[in-house]
Amino acid sequence: MLPPPPRQPPPQARAARGAVSLQRAFLRGPLGVLRLLQLLAGAAFWITIATSRYQGPVHFALFVSVLFWLLTLGLYFLTLLGKHELVPVLGSRWLVVNVAHDLLAAALYGAATAIMIDQTQKHSYCNLKDYRMPCAYHAFLAAAVCGGLCLGLYLLSALYGCCRRCQGELEVV
Repeated sequence: MLPPPPRQPPPQARAARGAVSLQRAFLRGPLGVLRLLQLLAGAAFWITIATSRYQGPVHFALFVSVLFWLLTLGLYFLTLLGKHELVPVLGSRWLVVNVAHDLLAAALYGAATAIMIDQTQKHSYCNLKDYRMPCAYHAFLAAAVCGGLCLGLYLLSALYGCCRRCQGELEVV
């Protein structure tokens, strides 16, 4: 009786798919820097809101900020680790997915910023010099500024992605 044939190593494509490599070009590129700034500004936005007394439409602003902070975190690490091709259906269109994410985030951050500006104006009565009661005016003002910063950063990254797409690029990096 003959011994079984030796096992062959797995194909190179499988080995490359399982390997995790850091995409340094993304980390140093404009989109990587923009994603980090979006994460920092988004965290400042929702932490500022969460630590203040809030009610009513501010819940929507908090929802938008946490949702897009988590989505941006996911996009950042999938792109940084080069694993975006593992995302079903969307992995092959990663640049378009990033642009769509940025445009949707900009639109909803615009609404959230408008809510925070409105809430800041409604609480402006407690910005008086001798007002002693606790007030969320300064927190809402800081959140409105952070929201405007997030809006600008997401619009900038959407513009960058659109420019790359118009130049014929299909990849984020």
